[in-house]
Formats: sequence, C-alpha cells, structure tokens
Amino acid sequence: MAELELLPYDEYVAQLPQKRMSAGVLIRDDADRVLLVEPSYKPSWEIPGGVVEDGEAPWTTATRELQEEIGLIRPCGRLLVVDFVPAENDTLPERLGFVFDGGTVDPAAFDSLVLGAEIVSAKLYSTDEVRTAVKPLLADRIASAIEASAAGVTLMCERGKPT
Repeated sequence: MAELELLPYDEYVAQLPQKRMSAGVLIRDDADRVLLVEPSYKPSWEIPGGVVEDGEAPWTTATRELQEEIGLIRPCGRLLVVDFVPAENDTLPERLGFVFDGGTVDPAAFDSLVLGAEIVSAKLYSTDEVRTAVKPLLADRIASAIEASAAGVTLMCERGKPT
C-alpha cells in the first residue's frame, strides 16, 4: 500500500483555488428605472461597483465604489444576488458577483451626482432599456436583483439566472 504524501499546510493553502469577486449596487428611482454608469475603460454600461480588493469585504467594495464612481456616500442595503460565473473562453477566470440594494435616487439629486475619474456618464434606464445597454450576463443579474428586491429575498444565481 502506497503512503499518502501530505503537503505542509502553507503549500496546501497556496494551491487552493482563488475566485475573483465583484460587488455592484442596484439603485433605482421612484419610476423603477435602474441607475447605470458608463465606464471610460469598456464599451458597455454597468451598475455602480467594481472588483473586490484583497482583504476587502464585498459590502465594503460596494460602498466604496458608490462613492468613487458617483459620489454617493451611503451604506449598502441587503444582499440581493450572489452570482457564480464559471470560467469563460480561457479569458476570464471563474468568479462571484454580489449585488447589494442601494435604495433609490431622487431624479433631482441624480443631476448632482459627482462622477468619478473612470466614469463618463450616468443614466437612468427602464428595465427594458437595461438589456440594450449592458452585457447579457449583467442584464440577467440585474433582472435577478430586481426580482430579489421585490420578493424580499437573496437569490443564488449562476450566470445571472436564479438556480
């Protein structure tokens, strides 16, 4: 019987998978339009949010990104979506996306948003218009977040769709 070779603990930990994470915020107005931002570094619109930095909690990322991208200083609400996205086309590793409830924005206050350096513009989109402005994966994730918000639940998703 062959003996099982055990790795030292630090070598074992070093070989564990590391998932990428992002955190975004769903903000709507009283007409249920979704606030999207136009980043300067990519062609499609996004919800406010970004990459979870090392040592940072997803909810901290969401709050930080709100301030950096659109100048809103407010804590994020409850978690609406946890989305697992498998690796795609050898270009993006597997990842987890979190969407938090950011509450509402008054249309009058919308005009006074302070856009960060990476944001070209911000706009309120109807739920139908969202699908034309964002990538299909994010469109599905936003639809799931809206569903979760209405139902008062957190949805577990894969590629934006509830599991």
